[in-house]
Amino acid sequence: MRTDMKKSLSPLILALVTGALALVLLLTFQGWMAHGADIFLSLAQSGLSWCF
Repeated sequence: MRTDMKKSLSPLILALVTGALALVLLLTFQGWMAHGADIFLSLAQSGLSWCF
């Protein structure tokens, strides 16, 4: 008697992981849109401070 023990992700787990990843990316994008200019300016200012 031979049993095949395939280890594959079930569609439910794959859907949950994909949904969680999509949520993280959506929140990251929303944060960048809300605070992107401030982030860019602070990075530019800290980069310029290393020059002097």
